[in-house]
Amino acid sequence: MSSDDLHLAKAYPYDIPEHSFIMSNGTAAAWPGNALVDLSNRRPVLAVGSNQSPDQLARKFVGDHWGTIPVSRAVVRDFDVVYSPHISAYGAIPATLHPSPGTATTLFVNWLTPEQEVRMHETEVSAANYGFGELEAVDILADRGPDISAVYLYAGTRGALSREGDPIPLAEVPATDRCWRAMTQMQVQAYARDRLGGGNDVEMFIRGSVNDAALRKQRTNLLANDAHPFDVETFRTISIS
Repeated sequence: MSSDDLHLAKAYPYDIPEHSFIMSNGTAAAWPGNALVDLSNRRPVLAVGSNQSPDQLARKFVGDHWGTIPVSRAVVRDFDVVYSPHISAYGAIPATLHPSPGTATTLFVNWLTPEQEVRMHETEVSAANYGFGELEAVDILADRGPDISAVYLYAGTRGALSREGDPIPLAEVPATDRCWRAMTQMQVQAYARDRLGGGNDVEMFIRGSVNDAALRKQRTNLLANDAHPFDVETFRTISIS
């Protein structure tokens, strides 16, 4: 496995634009401020990790039969994006949302049709790392689309990864007035390696997670031992049939 093979892990959460955009057949175009986009058959699904990136959306929605996906940039208050205590099949330590009083985090909202939502479920909940639900009474201001008082969300089932008793925000996700010190993906990989007693360099640690499913599961279980639960009264889990 070459360094290029580790790109999906090392580059997470990938390139995130500084503006709202519309995906179409794997390509992102800026969402003009005066564009009238029909959102009537779509649900607003908050993207907190790689689903903010056109690169990841292009990997998940291959082909023009999916139609367009409007994606609005938004500021979410009193929440931050932190690391989940699990390791993905491709080696990344992914993101999840967590309460953070006073923090304002810049995220994105994916406006999904029912068919697109089913596809997103396949990529998010099949490994039981995330549960789907609705977050109500959220303070969110999107720069495109209608006002939003509630959003749908993939929330980490294991809570938030802990370091010295605190969650760890993603340095790659912009936020103001953070409560805790942020880390990049490679920094959190090094933290996980050190915590789990791995003596190899970071790339060797990632390779181990990718190549050995049993080891990856063991590492995830150990990282989740002292995780912070996602305890939000206004979040309602929705069963996916």
